Formats: sequence, C-alpha cells, structure tokens
Amino acid sequence: MTTMYAALLRGINVGGAKKVPMAELRSLMEGLGLSGVRTYLQSGNAVFGSEHGDEESLAAELAQAIEKHFGFTVGVLVRDHAYLKAVREGCPFPAAELEAKQLHATYFSGPVDAERFASVDQPAFLPEEFRLGDRVLYLYAPDGLGRSKLAEALSKPRLLKGITATSRNWNTVVKLEEMTGA
Repeated sequence: MTTMYAALLRGINVGGAKKVPMAELRSLMEGLGLSGVRTYLQSGNAVFGSEHGDEESLAAELAQAIEKHFGFTVGVLVRDHAYLKAVREGCPFPAAELEAKQLHATYFSGPVDAERFASVDQPAFLPEEFRLGDRVLYLYAPDGLGRSKLAEALSKPRLLKGITATSRNWNTVVKLEEMTGA
C-alpha cells in the first residue's frame, strides 16, 4: 500500500544559495522509485508516495541523493499525511481567523520539550506567541515572520542543537496536508 508523504527541504533556494530546481528535484525523487512526485512553490516542498520505508529512512535516502546530485548537504524532513493532518488540526491558534503570514509551523526532526525553550521569555515578546506540539512549534507572529523578534529568538543555534528545524507559513502547512491527502 502506498503512503503519501511530504518532504520538507531546509534552506534551499534562499538568497541564491543551495539552488535546487524543482523539475530536477522531481526527477531525482522519481529516480529513487518514489511515485506521484509533485512540488509546491520553490522553497523545498515535495509530495510523493512510497510503498516502503519510514519517515526517517526516506528522509536520509533523499538527503543522500540530493547531496550526491547537487553537491551540498540539505536537511530533509519527511512527514506522512496523518502527521500533517494532526499538525493542522492541533493548531492552538485560531488559524481560520488569522492571515497565513501570521501563523507558522516549525517542523522538527525529533521530539522537543518545553525545557529546550525555557530560556525564551515569552511575555517579553507579546503579542507574539509560540506553542509546542508533536515535533512542531506553532508560532503566532502578527506582523509576519520577517519582523518577528520571537522567531529570531527561537532560531538560536543553542536552542536547535541536535535537531533539524524548518518552518512553513500556514498556507503551506494547509496545502501540504491537502496534497498528501489526495
């Protein structure tokens, strides 16, 4: 039975660095035997089907293929439809009432707990807020991610040590869940 997944590539096609053309990425993924490969936007989102493997092994296989083909290392997270749906449904903020630029999800390669972010003084950043979920951090940034002081504080290397993290705006969160459910 084929399971639908989304691959989330970290830090590609940003500011001219780590260029990964989406057509080339699709071909590369199809060459790995993945089915129904589609990409979304130019920022490292791909949807595919696979009859074998799990999130971690698929992510490792894709990261290795990208490094071999493009010549640089890229953090890759792979999440199945059920997980993406749970992230969407588990949002602690009123997503339907917010603009997509105000709400983001940062996906993590593994579990994180509140202790990891205990040094972040949340009240100092209000009205911006964050909440943790299952391998995800939900960020409410009313003025958008580019102006968010909280996002800057949450992205400090000491807080993210040992994990891969990649963020998506709420439109992308919703679209990937829809694409993997089709």
